Amino acid sequence: MEEINNVEVVPCTESEYLKPFRVLYNQNGTKKSWDFMQSHDSVSVLLFNTTSHCFVLVKQFRPAVYMCEWEKAKTKTSQGAEKTEEGDASESQEGQSASAEESSPSSQWPPASAGVTYELCAGLVDKPDLSLEEIARQEVLEECGYDIPASKLKRITSFRTNVGLIGSKQTMFYAEVSDDNCVSAGGGDPREGELIEVVKVPLHEAMTFAYDERIPKSLGLIFSFIWFHNNMSPKYKISTNV
Repeated sequence: MEEINNVEVVPCTESEYLKPFRVLYNQNGTKKSWDFMQSHDSVSVLLFNTTSHCFVLVKQFRPAVYMCEWEKAKTKTSQGAEKTEEGDASESQEGQSASAEESSPSSQWPPASAGVTYELCAGLVDKPDLSLEEIARQEVLEECGYDIPASKLKRITSFRTNVGLIGSKQTMFYAEVSDDNCVSAGGGDPREGELIEVVKVPLHEAMTFAYDERIPKSLGLIFSFIWFHNNMSPKYKISTNV
């Protein structure tokens, strides 16, 4: 994973992907307001490689996750500095300089790995001339390197994401691929600034992977593994190690 540096947080006044709004409304006679973000709907695909009996996932750096981790690190650093000041008021000048250096903004940034997550292959629904299946097919090709016809995509379900802030809809598909379908290494579209690593999770490790809280992952990924366990494992008589 690439190194992350020169981080700067700036106001976002215009975005191609997110638009902030405040809605005012009456609910049961009470005036209320709610801040939310308008965004595109999306698609995601659970890919299962029948040649290697592995799930094909993507691993990528997510700035939003990284900034959440930075906030946690900043809070811990601030609390630690307060305790140090209270417990050792007679610290030497040399020690104070070292402490100031350690708590400087540049030293507070967590490593890039703090913002890395495991996810399903996914993409925004931002091509009105294409069906959801065609958009999903393109994402599979760009991100994971598998070329499959849209007809091979099985619709699992659709659901609302981040209902308190965005509320957009994601449609989830399932597709089986083989090594014969692999035409490239994947990795996303460099023109869109994507930096994606393709990851394979063996089928017998899937549920252990899903429930391991030390592995940062999306809720959609966890749900898709459970769906596979309930719907596909009996058909293929395969253990997902629950």
